[in-house]
Amino acid sequence: MNAFLGALSGKLAERWLALLAIPGLVYLVALATAVTLGQSHWNNTGRLRTRLDSLAEAPGAHSPGALAVAAVAVLAGAALTGTAAQALGALIERTWLMAPRGPLTRLLTARRLRRWRAADTDYRTALVAAGRARLRGRDDADALTGEAEARYAERNRIALVRPRHPFWTGDRVTAPDQRVWRAYRLDLTTAWPHLWLLAPDSTRTELSTARGSLSAAARLSAWGVAYLLLAIWWWPAAFIGVATVLTGLSRGRTAAASFAELAEALADLHGRDLATAVGVECAGRITAEVGDSVTRLLSKPD
Repeated sequence: MNAFLGALSGKLAERWLALLAIPGLVYLVALATAVTLGQSHWNNTGRLRTRLDSLAEAPGAHSPGALAVAAVAVLAGAALTGTAAQALGALIERTWLMAPRGPLTRLLTARRLRRWRAADTDYRTALVAAGRARLRGRDDADALTGEAEARYAERNRIALVRPRHPFWTGDRVTAPDQRVWRAYRLDLTTAWPHLWLLAPDSTRTELSTARGSLSAAARLSAWGVAYLLLAIWWWPAAFIGVATVLTGLSRGRTAAASFAELAEALADLHGRDLATAVGVECAGRITAEVGDSVTRLLSKPD
């Protein structure tokens, strides 16, 4: 038990340092730099050295008690800053995944839907033209096929399925629900806990890692917003903030795509196992009839 508690405390300390203390300390240093330099002396390193020298010569700098109190205060401030960034990251993550609720989000969803419909129309028109050219043996059949493939990719860049969320991340994470339903008539939301229990440990680890990466990307974006606030006192912080926000957005899209692909693969690979586990006969690959039966059984209708 002592060894277990020691290992647990070590892991908690590592997570505390990685998520709260170190990023918080870096931010506090950036905040002190911003307040010390200001907008008019944004690159005056001499001003920083003067400030550090004055702090080193202060009477409290030679008192162990004062240094201990200052260290505790700095660590506490770093932890509070990190906690605030985590809370903001959670809010950003919910925003990425939110369904349309207010006028603005409905407007954004409608805009994405219009773009997707236009791209879908272009793709289907190009596909029909390519099919007709190939049936008639025209020389431009290959070129028209390439055009149809490009239109298909353009539509999927907007969303794999009909958009229902104001942001790309929300549609990408929920796309497996619609795709699995169309393919197998299996309600992935209802079946998810059962599929999770049937999945091997390696699969669950991959899914948890992808989901954690999405949360980490949202926290990174939150730190970017925090650095953007420093631009009020020190304008170079805006570059740090913009770069951090853009990196968080890029990582968030990658993590959302990875999680969605893994979730869909889980249904593809273990849908038959789920049907067998709940007593629905499935001799070969899962079909729409089997998926419908599993969904009805798991939904436990009255």
